[in-house]
Amino acid sequence: MNVGVLALQGDFREHLAALAECGAKAFTVKSLAELNSIDALVIPGGESTTMSKLASAFELMEPIKNRIKNGLPVYGSCAGMIMLSKLIKDPASNQQTFGGIDIEVERNAFGRQVDSFEADLDFKGLTGPKFRAVFIRAPWVSKLGPGVEVLSEIDGHAVAVRQGKLLATAFHPELTSDNRIHRYFIEEICNK
Repeated sequence: MNVGVLALQGDFREHLAALAECGAKAFTVKSLAELNSIDALVIPGGESTTMSKLASAFELMEPIKNRIKNGLPVYGSCAGMIMLSKLIKDPASNQQTFGGIDIEVERNAFGRQVDSFEADLDFKGLTGPKFRAVFIRAPWVSKLGPGVEVLSEIDGHAVAVRQGKLLATAFHPELTSDNRIHRYFIEEICNK
């Protein structure tokens, strides 16, 4: 399986390493040709407004939206969750998303950079110990559509969701040595 990592901005290198450790063939995606050569996509953490602008500038916004509509398996972490959401509560000016998951997200919901934290979470579908999640200026889900499954939450807020072949987390598993969420994406979403 060829898994692309959107490499316009953000921590795409860490996702490439995590995917490779899980046995996937991982590639950067910065062009339409690269997008068309992949079987699944990861949208990294970073800055969602910048990612939105760069996706438009690189003429990838509509092609990614179309691939998602046509069933491309996609995983988004942090800013990637924002980019996969249907709606953003209080979006930046002209900010667009790829959509796909019937959620509304609130950007920077847990606070500013100085409010970053780690927490041990239960994650539906993972075996073993709780997942140590890294939250950096993280969003949370403020509204859920009827077809969205909550996989993890903190303080009553959904921070990991799945809808069909789409997975999103508000936290950064790529910044840990625990690859269970990347493996979950490959085994439970891409290969089903």
